[in-house]
Amino acid sequence: MAKKVLLITSGQPSLNPRLVKEADALTDAGYHVTVLYAYWNNWGTELDTKLLTQKKWMAIRVGGDPVDKPLAFLKSRMLFKASRLIAEKSGYKIISKYVIARSSKALIEEAKKHNADLYIAHNLGALPAAVEAAKRRTKPCGFDAEDFHRHETSNNVADKDVILKSSIEDRYLPQVNYVTASSPQIAEAYQKIYPNLDPVIVLNVFPKTSNPITKPEQSGVIKLFWFSQTIGNNRGINDVVDALKTLPNEHFELHLLGDVPASSEQFVSLIKDSGINVQFHSTMEADKLTEFSQQFDVGLALEPAFTINNDIALSNKLFTYMQAGLAVIASDTKAQRAFMQANPDLGEVYPKGDYKSLAEILSRYYEDSGRLQLHKATSANLAADRYNWETESKKFLKVVETTISNFNDVSR
Repeated sequence: MAKKVLLITSGQPSLNPRLVKEADALTDAGYHVTVLYAYWNNWGTELDTKLLTQKKWMAIRVGGDPVDKPLAFLKSRMLFKASRLIAEKSGYKIISKYVIARSSKALIEEAKKHNADLYIAHNLGALPAAVEAAKRRTKPCGFDAEDFHRHETSNNVADKDVILKSSIEDRYLPQVNYVTASSPQIAEAYQKIYPNLDPVIVLNVFPKTSNPITKPEQSGVIKLFWFSQTIGNNRGINDVVDALKTLPNEHFELHLLGDVPASSEQFVSLIKDSGINVQFHSTMEADKLTEFSQQFDVGLALEPAFTINNDIALSNKLFTYMQAGLAVIASDTKAQRAFMQANPDLGEVYPKGDYKSLAEILSRYYEDSGRLQLHKATSANLAADRYNWETESKKFLKVVETTISNFNDVSR
């Protein structure tokens, strides 16, 4: 009989490609996979509709949503707000598990209904559900640390978000049977806090491209590409905008892909009014992003290191660029600097916030097309030979197999 794995996230599958890759890998390996998730936003829901019809695993949404289940959604929001008030007054010593995500209570309740052989949490909002369901069923659980969560938004230990996330991590991470981490630096950060965790590094890479990389004819214009779920501040975009202001406009095109929430509309207006050659693109399905990216020349990984997490994470955009065969320009965050030093012909590194240095790199690429082509070719080769999900998924599946086997041996 196939082993059952329950994957849990407080977000949506289309907004969490790492979870989708794990679910696919487990299904292909013969596991019976169910994904619990919750409503996050409307465009994610539209992408989910397309994504989930293509999958062999089951997906269950909990906690309601504004359109189909507005009453359940309203109740979850009211509980979330009330719990937050109580938790804040207690210094997050009580009911913090209901404050880590709007959907956390619904995820806990639903997860406990499933008798799985392994429970895996993606993000902190799902961690209480995975641990509590596993304990109820006397089964193992794991956690995927795509980020260093306690310092996602602030480095200040007195910040409410840091206190809340630290309390969740301190309570639940010592109870998990394994942790995977998306960068060596994130693994090291958690290892220092929890010496017994021994996280396994599973990079945030993507499947190899099924078709050969096809590039349009060179037009004399270097096309720069940046993407994220949302376009906004604290993402390094200012660096490239300021750099391009100093360069001939006809030499470069900047392409930005992502959702533009109301809070970012003024920021986007400033970019449009900056005088640079810029185009905006709407969000799309994760499995179409690599092919879309192939039309560009340079992928921009401009992380500003505004928090510890931002400094030590290796974002999925970096590996998307590589699968698409783009040269990479990366800011010198701790994680990106180490990665680029290990792969020197992948692209260039500039001091974060130093738009003049970034402008110099762009000028060199324009003046030396051979160097640009070398970096693009190296990028594609590294993705095909080493940095791909076909390689990293083996590590993930080994962790799952070992965790279930070891737990069963101890339980006998």
